[in-house]
Order: sequence, then structure tokens, then C-alpha cells
Amino acid sequence: MRRMMNRQAISIMIFFPLLLLISACSSSPEITLTPTFTSPPPTATSTFTPSPIPPTFTPTPLGCLTQPGEIKADVLSTTNPPQEFLIYLPPCYTELTDKTYPVLYLLHGQTYNQDQWVRLGVPQIADRLIHSGESIPFIIVFPDDRFWNLPAGAGFGDRLINHLIPYIDSNYRTMTETQYRSLGGLSRGGGWTIQLGLQNPTLFGSLGLHSPAIFKDDSASIEKVIQNIPEESRPRLWMDVGDNDRELESILVFEEILTRNGYIHETHFYAGAHSEEYWSAHVEEYIRWYVQAWIENP
Repeated sequence: MRRMMNRQAISIMIFFPLLLLISACSSSPEITLTPTFTSPPPTATSTFTPSPIPPTFTPTPLGCLTQPGEIKADVLSTTNPPQEFLIYLPPCYTELTDKTYPVLYLLHGQTYNQDQWVRLGVPQIADRLIHSGESIPFIIVFPDDRFWNLPAGAGFGDRLINHLIPYIDSNYRTMTETQYRSLGGLSRGGGWTIQLGLQNPTLFGSLGLHSPAIFKDDSASIEKVIQNIPEESRPRLWMDVGDNDRELESILVFEEILTRNGYIHETHFYAGAHSEEYWSAHVEEYIRWYVQAWIENP
């Protein structure tokens, strides 16, 4: 009996450690897997660097553009008598050496001289129209014709057409095409404009007759001259007169000649007499009419 109990005790002693060993093997600790996130390798990115914007250069406006034009006295000494004249040069004429300009020739009345149109305010009107952009810059020539009736030497018409105009075109920067040269005059200067302008239609694109002194005896010859001008070569023509002008009757005769021969023109009848007061009241209208042709054909 003792031997049997010893044998059971030995069996228990052997079995129990074995059981513990088996239990330890079967109950090994649980392994927890922690996921590892690996970032993808960085991809190459192109960096856009804008090209530098070149600086914008704004030209500095010429100060002369706001300044008045220049009036100069000049003389053509090669004629007999010498041909004196005043000339208006527009703002920036000296600075803009590559620019050319239309030319307006304005003839004064009898007993006056080349400064008559200047006294009537023409240079100031030209400055204002140019500064405001209502006109392109232009040159104005004021010839003196005090010696128109001298028996010796070249007459005024010859001096103007054959000497002064070529001199102006050679010594000043002018636009020489017909449409950019205009002729106008008041009183006797208007009479000169009729004669010289109609006899030389390829020289002038516009003719302005302001209270023109027209001799009735010249009517037949003037009409013949008009009839010989092809319609497409006839200069633009403006005529105006006051209702109390001493030249009104002869101007109405000339108006009939123009109409009878289909000469396209415009005639304006205003209140006023044959005087500087009348002309000064309308001088801006005159200048605006001359420059209109250059605005339409820049």
C-alpha cells in the first residue's frame, strides 16, 4: 500500500511539471502587429518662376506742347521790292524736327500791313485749336502787300506765287501737297485770293474770301477762269459778308457767277459792316473752316 502511494506521488510529481510546461507553451503571449505606414518617396515638382516684366517707359510729354506758337518776322530779299512777311510756327516746331505742316496764307486788307491778322487774334486761335486737339499743328504766313501797285518790280501776285511760296517750302518744313496749302484774305486780300487762287487751282486746296473787294469789271474774266477749271480741281471755297458791307453788291454778283457755273461753295451772310470789328467776331469760324480740310485728310 505504501509502495502504491509512493508510486502515485512520483507520478504526480512528474505529471504536474509536465502539465505546467505544456500550459506555458500553449498560453504564449499574443503578439500585436502595429501597421507601419511608409510615405511614398517625394516626387519631383517643377517650380514656375515668372520672367520679370520689363519696365514700361512712359514718354515724358514735351513741355512745348502746352506752349504758344512762335511768330517770326522774315523777308525774301531776292524780290523787288523785298517781300516782307510774318510767320506763325506751331508749338514744338523747333523740337519736332522731322515733322511737316500744312500752310495757311492770310492776306491783309488795303491800308493795313502783315500784322492785321495777328491783331485779330489768329495766332491765339491757332494755339487753342492745336492744344485742344481740334486741329493738327499748322503754319500760317502773313505776307505784306503794301507795294502791290508799284509800277516797277514784281507785282504782289508774282511775288507770292513765284517767289514767296517756293521760299516757304524750301526754308520751312511744309506739306507741299495741294490740299495742305490754303489761301485766304479779307477786303482787298480777299480780292487777291479770288484772282490768285482761281488762276492757280493746283496750288491751293482751299480759298477763303472774307468781305472780298471784287471789282464788277472783273466779273466776265473771273467767270471765264472758273469755267476753265475742271470740277475735280476746284478748291474748296468759303465766302462771307456783312449785311451792311460796302462790298455787298459786288459779292452778290460773284455769288451768282459761282452758282451759275456749278461751283460748290458756301456763302455766309452776317450782320455787320466792312470793318475789323466784323472780322474779329468771325475770325475763329474762318480758322476752323480752313483746318477742317486737314482734319478730314490727315
